[in-house]
Order: sequence, then structure tokens, then C-alpha cells
Amino acid sequence: MRELLLVKDVRKLGYVGDVVKVKEGYARNYLLPQRLATEPTAENTKAIETAKQAAAADRARKTREFQEIVTRMKDVSVTIEAAANPEGTLYGSVGPKEIAVALQAQGFAVLPDHVALDVPIRTLDNRMVKLEFTDEVETQVKVWVVREGGETNAEPGAADAEPAAAEDAE
Repeated sequence: MRELLLVKDVRKLGYVGDVVKVKEGYARNYLLPQRLATEPTAENTKAIETAKQAAAADRARKTREFQEIVTRMKDVSVTIEAAANPEGTLYGSVGPKEIAVALQAQGFAVLPDHVALDVPIRTLDNRMVKLEFTDEVETQVKVWVVREGGETNAEPGAADAEPAAAEDAE
């Protein structure tokens, strides 16, 4: 384990100015090369004090903004059209990016990073999807995945053309 001083906020690890213990590989391969952390010397700790205050103010502002979004998102649902076979299995999948785009189309500032989806949606279905804006601010939205255009695959060869189109869209 290695102790590091965080230079920037790192989700699920800590905030600017925190001294955290992490595994050597995480420090060497991610935190240090990305300049998210540094050695916790007295000089570095003193130098980061102003950044720590600015980051706390920025965090408070973002938390207020996310709380507003969560309040506006009460009982929101989105519908995403996707190509699927007759059994209801999607040719592709619906992931965080597609959900974020659908929410952005409704006027919500949601990024794919905010969508907490363990596995992509691969069937025509409706489900509750968790949105995590910060560690403290989260909500859920209902996502409906419906057949694209409500079409049926009556033409032979139409089913063969749809998977290629779905893969190009991803």
C-alpha cells in the first residue's frame, strides 16, 4: 500500500487534499500518470490548500446543480428504439451512452458516466436504471426499450440487414 495526496477529486476514492492509501499498481499506473495525486510531503500539502478550497466550492455548486436535476427528473421515463429479432432480443445493445443521449434529448444534463448500468440492455424491456451524479446524489429513471419503428421482419433478408445497421450505430 502507498500513501498519496490527491491533487484532484477521484470518484469513490477521495477529494482534493485527502491523503489516501492505495495499492502500488493503482498509484503507479493511474493516479500518478494522470496527475491526480502526488507524494504527501509538507510542501505539497501546503501548495494544495488553495486548490482544496476551490474544489470544495466547486463540489458544492455541482451538488446543488445535480440536486436540481434529480428534482426535475422525478417520474421521468425515456423510450429508446432498437432493432430486435422476433423473440425480442436486440441485435445490438442499449448502454449508458444511449440512455444519456435519450435523457439529453429531454433536456437533462446527463453524461454516460452518470448512468450506472451493470450490463447493457439486450432485450425489449422496461427497467429502472440508476443515475449516480455524485456519491450522495442519485436517482432512478424508467427506460423503455421498444422495437424500432414497430416493424415486423416480413421481408426475407431484412433481418440480415438490420444487424449491420445496429453495429454501425454503436
